Amino acid sequence: MTFSSISALSPLDGRYAAKLAQLRPLMSEQGYMHRRVQVEVAWFIKLSDAGFSEFKPLTPGARTYLLGLVKNFSEADGEAIKAIEKTTNHDVKAVEYWIKSKFEARPELVAAQEFVHFACTSEDINNTSHALQLKGARDLVLLPALDAVIAKLRAMAHGFADVPMLSRTHGQTASPTTVGKEVANVVVRLAAARDKIASVKIMAKMNGAVGNYNAHLSAWPDFDWEAFSRNVIETPEPLGLGLTFQPYSIQIEPHDYMAELFDAIARADTILIDWARDVWGYVSLGYFKQKLKDGEVGSSTMPHKVNPIDFENAEGNLGLANALLKHLSEKLPISRWQRDLTDSTVLRNMGVAIGYAVLAYQSLLTGLNKLEINEDAIAADLDASWEVLAEPIQTVMRRFGLPQPYEQLKKFTRGAAMTRELMQGFIAGLAIPEAEKERLLAMTPGSYTGMAAELAKRV
Repeated sequence: MTFSSISALSPLDGRYAAKLAQLRPLMSEQGYMHRRVQVEVAWFIKLSDAGFSEFKPLTPGARTYLLGLVKNFSEADGEAIKAIEKTTNHDVKAVEYWIKSKFEARPELVAAQEFVHFACTSEDINNTSHALQLKGARDLVLLPALDAVIAKLRAMAHGFADVPMLSRTHGQTASPTTVGKEVANVVVRLAAARDKIASVKIMAKMNGAVGNYNAHLSAWPDFDWEAFSRNVIETPEPLGLGLTFQPYSIQIEPHDYMAELFDAIARADTILIDWARDVWGYVSLGYFKQKLKDGEVGSSTMPHKVNPIDFENAEGNLGLANALLKHLSEKLPISRWQRDLTDSTVLRNMGVAIGYAVLAYQSLLTGLNKLEINEDAIAADLDASWEVLAEPIQTVMRRFGLPQPYEQLKKFTRGAAMTRELMQGFIAGLAIPEAEKERLLAMTPGSYTGMAAELAKRV
């Protein structure tokens, strides 16, 4: 069967394939193989520099050639490894055999070929490869996509900082805010979540079958294998892996950092679900219009419709991402005794989880870029809600010791339709200093926004 965008089982590789082109080389099986070759080559080159008489330092030409296998790794190379796997029925061994096949016609490398995958268990290669995949996906794709959303929201917070807006708590009219301040709330939350994602240390181990360097020490018992392993893992790319050394493990790296990373991404996603729903509501209220695009259809039967589809798509895909991220974070740190294989197939879905998150960030950004503020609708909503001034009036009454201010305003306003005339008539009858009375009389729902504008501009 020939696969195409309409025959793909996953929409990430079908309908949304073009939107995830940057992620695919990192998180696909091709990307996984690529990283495995990188790890094997880094380990091999470092072994040649370890001082063993049996494995002399590689020549500059051999090093350049080996690093070229990593730099120029292609889809054809991935297919060649898959062909070998049909015989080995073992994916890591297939990578080892493919690397050795590239040593032909190079006597220096042929002579040292048994140092490829030396003393390593498959998980030494797999966990480091997964770590490299996650590091690349986070730093090159996910964080830039999230940063673009944050940047857009920050621009909105500043641009709409002074636009007064009616709040709704419990769905009911409440103390006014500004549009920018409501966006600023999201910026602050999202920036903090973003920093949590970026700060997770990406861990890796290379310590053998059960984490004790057993095979390593059987070959060279006096060599400091732990220091060597740390050096391979922490030396920056391309000569090392540029990861954080994990000193304690069973056969697999514990995956606790993965759980931390996935939980951090899920936290950012949850904030964005909250925001996507709020924006959907603001569009429904008419606070925002959406820019029209020629040829687009909102409904197959209702010609007038311009649906907030980008926010709906974002919410749906964020939910999918979080469902997978939750399973990953709960499952991956658990392994029976020194190793079971339940993590292996689950780990192959990391790219799916991250893919849905990145897709959602793109949808959200697209939606945000379509928004146009409707200040007339927002102002009209405020002008129809004079009851929100019951709060400042009763607060000033409290200041000057008037009896039962809350109760008076409750009786006057609760469940009643308030107008400017009614509220100002109430104020006029208050026994408070004339200057304070004038200040309250000058107040409107649109001017009663507290520090909202200042707070919005601060983010």
